[in-house]
Amino acid sequence: MKAYVIVNVAIRDAERYKDYVKAATPTVAAHGGRYIVRGGRAERLEGSLAVNRIVVLEFPSYAQARNWYHSPDYQAALAIRQSCSTGDLVVVEGMP
Repeated sequence: MKAYVIVNVAIRDAERYKDYVKAATPTVAAHGGRYIVRGGRAERLEGSLAVNRIVVLEFPSYAQARNWYHSPDYQAALAIRQSCSTGDLVVVEGMP
């Protein structure tokens, strides 16, 4: 069953965030993932979620999504993201 990583990130330093994108992008493919949504137009239709930059990644499985996140190569990229932004990241299993 596929899994999706959903990210809602508020960028504080756009120039530094470009370094994160450059570092993170190859890690997604290396772990079998692909970008589905990457920062396009978004708006909140209900609730109280502050909508920022939304990114959705698709992985072949929940385990692969978790392995990507915890991998040393992504952890190096994550350190860059955390230095220039704040946000939320969740992994959710898709439907069979």
